[in-house]
Amino acid sequence: MIRFGAGRLTRVVALGAHCDDIAIGAGGTLLTICADNPGVRVDALVLSGGGTDREAEERVALGAFCPGADLDVTVLKLPDGRFPSHWEEAKSALEELRGRTDPQLVLAPRTEDAHQDHRGLATLVPTVYRDHLTLGYEIVKWDGDLGKLSAYQPLTPELAEEKVRLLQEHYGSQRHRPWYDREAFLGLARIRGIECNARYAEAFELKKLTLDLKG
Repeated sequence: MIRFGAGRLTRVVALGAHCDDIAIGAGGTLLTICADNPGVRVDALVLSGGGTDREAEERVALGAFCPGADLDVTVLKLPDGRFPSHWEEAKSALEELRGRTDPQLVLAPRTEDAHQDHRGLATLVPTVYRDHLTLGYEIVKWDGDLGKLSAYQPLTPELAEEKVRLLQEHYGSQRHRPWYDREAFLGLARIRGIECNARYAEAFELKKLTLDLKG
């Protein structure tokens, strides 16, 4: 397995359609980034849940997933399940964030996600972040939309367990869901780990990458 590094990260943008999307899809990656890049700036934008208990959950959770980071969290109030009809509001929010930061890495949903809110956000990302390294995270769900992905962030067993612990601790509103459990999260991480010769991993969609092989 060939590995490429992005060098020291100082600015990261994390995008989610709903509260907990970022943590489910890229929580282990955020823990890794923040541990290895103390003081990294993380700007998180979530399109729904603003003004509800879910916003409070999200703010505390992302603080735990980004220890030591310079974290800024924005949670909007777009209606869950109706993002395609609120394209302009979502696009404006992304443009506003882009005007405030020029990230080295963007974490966002993947374009093949079966959930219309996730997919809608994913299609907007390259219209705003046109020349940025963008990793599209996956979220296991009833729709059965998991695919063959091309980029992996290996996770140690300790880090994989920490991700699951934080998900269970901070998103109490989601514990009633039948798929929201340790087996689901660790099971997918184990499969992705096998695919990249690691114990556990998070996998991402990577649409475009410019190489610099000059040494």
